[in-house]
Amino acid sequence: MADVKTAAAKPASANGSAGKPRNSNNFWINALVVAGCITAGELIWKFVLGAESNFLDGATRHKPANIAGTMYQGGFVVPILMATFLTLICFIVERALTIIKAKGKIDGGEFVRKVQYHLANKNVDAAIAECDKQAGSVGNVMRAGLVSYKEMTTNHDLDTDQKIAGIQKEIEEATALELPMLEKNLVFLSTIASAATLLGLFGTVLGMIRSFAAMSSAGAPDAAALAAGISEALINTALGIGTSFFAIIFYNLFTTIIDGITYSIDESGFTLTQSYASTHK
Repeated sequence: MADVKTAAAKPASANGSAGKPRNSNNFWINALVVAGCITAGELIWKFVLGAESNFLDGATRHKPANIAGTMYQGGFVVPILMATFLTLICFIVERALTIIKAKGKIDGGEFVRKVQYHLANKNVDAAIAECDKQAGSVGNVMRAGLVSYKEMTTNHDLDTDQKIAGIQKEIEEATALELPMLEKNLVFLSTIASAATLLGLFGTVLGMIRSFAAMSSAGAPDAAALAAGISEALINTALGIGTSFFAIIFYNLFTTIIDGITYSIDESGFTLTQSYASTHK
């Protein structure tokens, strides 16, 4: 049993020692991305949407001449919502690239069938080569299991059940390293899906307060102030709902793909242990 513990402990300790710096680096990278998006949102709102050419009255900025000027009148919540949308785009791109890489170059079902064929012919090296060709999360997990599989075939100190347990443990440890990488940063998408709507509603409430204040002024209501308040309310609502829409769509898309990869990983692990049990009774 000592051999199984030694083989299983190496990946865990190696990755455990490297995990802390990697998590720390990820935190600062994510923080820089968010800070950059906030800065970009503020600059776009102030210098692009707030350009004098977007208003009929120039520097006064009370009469928008186009949609950019109308968005500028949405108030200080607009750059926050724009920063939220830019952050969403950054993490959508990052997750898309990571998940596409994790899917690998070969479909999970086809990959498992090829490995099954090689294992049925007792050609473990060819099965490991298929894992290298797959180059995805399923291939990484299967490769870790196959390396243990190969070691167990030459181990005469353990019985079959102990060898299968050793292979399962190796697969579980490899899976535990792969799944966090797939799910990382999805929390940004789920948070933005809720927060963007609330930010939009916050801007809407501020705009409506401004509108009612204009209506309650002495004498005739200030039509310009009333229109600006309504514009602020509608612009913030549109930006908040639009950002939440994209966040929900991509969050559900990514989780569906990850579920498929997870299923393939589970299938590959089951295939490996069943193959060993059937060929090494």
